[in-house]
Amino acid sequence: MATIMPFRAVRPKPEYAGQVAAPPYDVVSLDEARNIADGNPYCFLRVGRAELELADGIDPYSTEVYERGAANLRQFLEAGILVREGHPMFGVYRQRWEAHEQTGLVALASIDEYDRGIIKKHELTKPVKEMDRVRVIETHESQSGPVLLFFRRTLQFENWLTDVTATKPDVQFTADDGVEHTVWSLRDYAAIGKIVEDFKNVDALYIADGHHRSAAASRVRASWTQSDARSSRHHEEGFLCVIFPHDELQILPYNRVVRDLNGYTSRKFLDALAVDYEVQPTTQPGQAPEAGFDMYLEGHWHRAFPKLTPEQRPMMEQNPVNALAVSVLTDRVLMPLLGITDQRSDPRIDFVGGIHPPKILASKVDGGDWTVAFWLYPTTVDELMAVSDAQGLMPPKSTWFEPKLRDGLFVHLFREE
Repeated sequence: MATIMPFRAVRPKPEYAGQVAAPPYDVVSLDEARNIADGNPYCFLRVGRAELELADGIDPYSTEVYERGAANLRQFLEAGILVREGHPMFGVYRQRWEAHEQTGLVALASIDEYDRGIIKKHELTKPVKEMDRVRVIETHESQSGPVLLFFRRTLQFENWLTDVTATKPDVQFTADDGVEHTVWSLRDYAAIGKIVEDFKNVDALYIADGHHRSAAASRVRASWTQSDARSSRHHEEGFLCVIFPHDELQILPYNRVVRDLNGYTSRKFLDALAVDYEVQPTTQPGQAPEAGFDMYLEGHWHRAFPKLTPEQRPMMEQNPVNALAVSVLTDRVLMPLLGITDQRSDPRIDFVGGIHPPKILASKVDGGDWTVAFWLYPTTVDELMAVSDAQGLMPPKSTWFEPKLRDGLFVHLFREE
């Protein structure tokens, strides 16, 4: 059973939607945020990443930053750039990027079901990032960064989406990165009630992207429950999300670059790899084999196919985490050969999202700061569900969802107006 709730969304007027919508604030650097917001007074990064308006060197976790973001949100509301729906509603949000298309439901998901594990997680959160999200929610009195959820597709949901998207959209624009964003509204009470009932037959919701956002919403609700009666209000029982059918999501690889070969020469390193991999040259990097990788070393790309013994296959089948390409790389290369035991903290390794082509990995190595790059076979949605169903944890930096949901198209405002 999955509980979803309509809400009185705060949304940009259609004529401002393209200016307001912004990448999630935690996937862009401060310089990138300033460049994106430059010349655009309505960019939502002025709410989520308000330090872009303040002096260089300011602590991004300072009270001044959070209060500046809250003030900008109020200003957008007072100026009529953002407006609040008169009644609870659902949204439908479609993204098109190159040949990929995904369409999801904008709603509130149940914090209680998150706390009870009905909404399934697959990664640990970092205290600093979680606290940052808590302070944004508390200071802004809102949630503006939607959590990306998914579920196993149902025919009822598919038919419902088809009906909604056959109508004229409220908003449609193409962002600078080439992603087309289209939004519809559902305000009909009967239709809202039907989709709420249909979701009660959904076995589980899965978090794809947004573990810190959902954890922060849970912490805020718990804090308010202890401090006063505000949490008894309906709109504080849920967190903002967009829910997609599982087979519409696109996961790109989360690739690695490493500074040195841990004492190996290039030839010795290739010989060591050959124990567990079949390694051959390739001129078409970026098409890594299942559970394997493409590797850039000394100006050349190599393709590595993992060798599996009869004893290793059952171990991988029993534990879905072990079957992931990133796990195989960790267990066979990063730890035993390169001496990297903690990818979260070791400065000898860095991560590059699969949105960047193989030539970017090669340029990092050719630039001299890094010695070897690994382009991984991407984690699949089925693998992610298997790990979540087993209550496992994904290795760090193992999924890169693309396209990213934009902030600012829907805001879950707590205070009544």
